[in-house]
Amino acid sequence: MVNATTDTQAIWDAIATVMDPEIPVLSVVDLGIITDVQITEEGAVQVRMTPTFSGCPAIKLMEKQVHDAVASLGFAEVQVETNFDVTWSSNRISEKGREIIKNFGLAPPPKYKDEPDMKLLEHTACPYCNSTNTTLKTPFGPTLCRSMHYCYDCLQAFEQFKPI
Repeated sequence: MVNATTDTQAIWDAIATVMDPEIPVLSVVDLGIITDVQITEEGAVQVRMTPTFSGCPAIKLMEKQVHDAVASLGFAEVQVETNFDVTWSSNRISEKGREIIKNFGLAPPPKYKDEPDMKLLEHTACPYCNSTNTTLKTPFGPTLCRSMHYCYDCLQAFEQFKPI
């Protein structure tokens, strides 16, 4: 017999062991891409996830890793569906995830209301010294979700996970 409360928490815990390929210390749960976990009456598990952007090259890898993590709990049927029913935004990153991003050496994205704009990238707090005596060098970083900044206090260049 399925205990939905216990089993659902175990599923979330298992999925939390799956790391984002781009930031390998950040779980897909803390990144906010897991949007739903359900256990059917038949005992099958359905996981829904939405990528950070539609062209994410790692989505198939993450689907497989999520599937394998849940299947390792002993569920006979596990379905992982990627969809865009819930739009991902950087506001979905958990507070724990924001701290992990900062400790990884990236400035976490600021939370925002309505729509993000370029002003959110100005004077980003440096992840190394916490100074806001910084400047945006370019909104284009090594990946679509990062921008490049410079800190005038500790003289470090750093990347920011952009608000999306």
